[in-house]
Amino acid sequence: MKTLSIALRITLVTLVLTGIVYPLVSTGIAQAIFPRQSGGSLITNKKGVAIGSELIGQGFARPDYFQPRPSAAGEKGWDATSSGGSNLGTTSKKLRDRVEGDIARLTKENPEAQGPVPSELVTTSASGLDPHISPEAALWQLPRIAKARKVDANRVRQVIESQIEERELGFLGEPRVNVLLLNLALDQQFGQPGG
Repeated sequence: MKTLSIALRITLVTLVLTGIVYPLVSTGIAQAIFPRQSGGSLITNKKGVAIGSELIGQGFARPDYFQPRPSAAGEKGWDATSSGGSNLGTTSKKLRDRVEGDIARLTKENPEAQGPVPSELVTTSASGLDPHISPEAALWQLPRIAKARKVDANRVRQVIESQIEERELGFLGEPRVNVLLLNLALDQQFGQPGG
């Protein structure tokens, strides 16, 4: 009986420490040191309404906005509650058909683009919610954006270049562009389309 009592007390203390105290302390420290990041790195509009997160991609289909990678998260994509890849292998006919369809669509939507469609614009990320594309994928879409917004392509190029995030610590990862931040920079520079 004594052993059972000790085991129950140790279990209870461990449960309180690891299940209540530790998470509360960790959350409190994170909110004190990194308040924006611990809150989800939310991006708000001028009215203070959250319109997205720097960490979670979202779809853009209009011709006057840069398009992200495709998403396999959820039935219609971009569902943050269903994060995950498609799990389709390289020999999958379904994957091949989707990629070929995306290539055809992107080629039709971007008739003035130079070179082949960048692979990341037709392949999903592991999470299905990657908010970034490469600078090359953004530049590939540049002619469509400039034409749709009726602005000089060099001005759009400057917006892209201003949004490039370099490698972390100078050597981790690749240069990238956050699609939501890039599209918001377009709106800031040239105004919202139709507005």
